[in-house]
Amino acid sequence: MPQPKKIIIVAPHFPPSNLAAVHRSRLFAQHLPDFGWEPVIVTVHERYYEEQTDPYICDLLPSGLRIEKVKALPVKPVKLVGDIGIRAFIPLLQRILKIAKKEQIDFLYIPIPSNFAALLGPLVHRVTGIPYGIDYIDPWVHRWPGTERTLSKAWWSMKLGEWLEPLAVKKAALISGVAPGYYEAVLDRNPGLRNTAVCIAMPYGGEKRDNDIVAQLQLKPHLFEKEPGVKDFVYAGAMLPKAFRPLEEVMKVISTHRRQFEGVRIHFIGSGKSPDDTEGYNIRELAEQYGLWHSVFFEYPRRIPYLDVLCHLHAADGTFILGSTEAHYTPSKVYQSVLSGKAAFAILHQDSTACQVIEQSGAGTVLSFKGEPDISHIAETFLAKWAEYLRLLDGFDTATINQEAFEQYSARNVTRMLANALKKVFKH
Repeated sequence: MPQPKKIIIVAPHFPPSNLAAVHRSRLFAQHLPDFGWEPVIVTVHERYYEEQTDPYICDLLPSGLRIEKVKALPVKPVKLVGDIGIRAFIPLLQRILKIAKKEQIDFLYIPIPSNFAALLGPLVHRVTGIPYGIDYIDPWVHRWPGTERTLSKAWWSMKLGEWLEPLAVKKAALISGVAPGYYEAVLDRNPGLRNTAVCIAMPYGGEKRDNDIVAQLQLKPHLFEKEPGVKDFVYAGAMLPKAFRPLEEVMKVISTHRRQFEGVRIHFIGSGKSPDDTEGYNIRELAEQYGLWHSVFFEYPRRIPYLDVLCHLHAADGTFILGSTEAHYTPSKVYQSVLSGKAAFAILHQDSTACQVIEQSGAGTVLSFKGEPDISHIAETFLAKWAEYLRLLDGFDTATINQEAFEQYSARNVTRMLANALKKVFKH
């Protein structure tokens, strides 16, 4: 049996961190050994995290996983810089070089954010010759609210990305992302990569084992209690800036047809402005504007532990998935919904791969639209699609989900895609 190759995955945030991005590295690390790769996680010790940690999430890690933890600049008592990729840059670089000096390391893989960690790739490559890849969980150079204001913090952040990204990707052997739209602009800005790097889109994978552990731990929901005659739906995760327009269209319709939504509660969990702010409401003002606050729409801004999120999904009658007006947005909460056995109601850009996940698996109802210019289509079709969804709920049985169609989106199969891309790197 051939000796497995070694891959260092640089994940400044890793369990017990409760940030959504940790699951990308966690699931790759879980399944890579099945495809001939031995993962080594290089991360930052949790005492340097700003965000609250998750007491249960380490239960999801595979046994025997090698995790190397480094120090970082603290944020207390004085916060000089926030981004953990900057605070831990030198310790991460030193640890990677130390490992590479003693062992045969075949590849360095850097999921971003933190975007600044991507700069470790060319530095390590220059010193050791180890090929590296960058995985775009989110775009690095991207126009988001605030970037249009010259010299604002958001503007400077975008400009810094424009200056640094070409340095980070120039020698990359692999460019990947959760969808093509996350890195296509990178290739446009750095056209040479199309000839020198293997490029691949790999969605967030769903992991059935996570839901099995929820059942084993016997967790109970604590944000809402089931009431007779009330149907509860859960939206779990952050609110993207370009998801507010679709949400407002939904609220307009519901406020006009309020009687049709009596006994409906839609719970936004972990959707606040920052992970640990219990008062950082994102949707409250909008819901109050349309008279729907604490009647149809409820929000719990603070991020709760991942397994608690799954627990609330299990307790709900269904899931509410709200996409962005951007086509490349592919919400990982689609997979959580399918694996929790709940039918999903999803409002998504028609080109989002998440539409295919739901439609092919039969796991819900999709209201699709063509993006910002087509935003009124949501209001025009929402009532009909919601009625269709309620009919689906009445007879919904998890046995009807096409698991075969969903298998291509499993965490194991997504990791297989990564392993195949790595094969191409070494043949490139």
